[in-house]
Amino acid sequence: MHIVYGFCDGNARAAVQEYQRSFPDRMASRIGVSRMQVWRTLHEEDLYPYHDQRLEHLEPGDHDQGMDLCNWIKAHLELLSVILFSDEACFTRDGVNNLRNVHTWSYDNPHETSLTNIQRRFTVNVWCGVLGNKLIGPYVFDNNLMGNAYEVFLRNELPGLLENISLMIRSQMYFQQ
Repeated sequence: MHIVYGFCDGNARAAVQEYQRSFPDRMASRIGVSRMQVWRTLHEEDLYPYHDQRLEHLEPGDHDQGMDLCNWIKAHLELLSVILFSDEACFTRDGVNNLRNVHTWSYDNPHETSLTNIQRRFTVNVWCGVLGNKLIGPYVFDNNLMGNAYEVFLRNELPGLLENISLMIRSQMYFQQ
């Protein structure tokens, strides 16, 4: 309930409504009926559970850049085997919440989403890449990922991670970050 209260910006009435909407099973014991009766009633009302889908917050211009890359790849399909697709992920102390038990009950699928800002909280950073059908990495950064650390990684660590890739592919390789 504390998480729901925070989600509702400290609005107690909204928190109670959100809690009842998200956790109908827990309400069963409070009103003295079985969980199955709650589920039957919800289904009789044509309400079904839908899972929230977490999405990364996009910045202005991200969509256009992504579309430009997709169009370029479509025009150069032969290059897919020599493009090193890479990304970093940040894992924070508070972790990723398990939302498998959180449902939104609705007549129609609301396609519920939640925006997150995980990129703004750094604790442990991990880099990984895909080249053709090969996984490159992972590489764990010791500290926050800043420009200097990433440059050191590209110059000193990445060549070692690419050790098992043929020289021919490495000489033709594109690095996509």
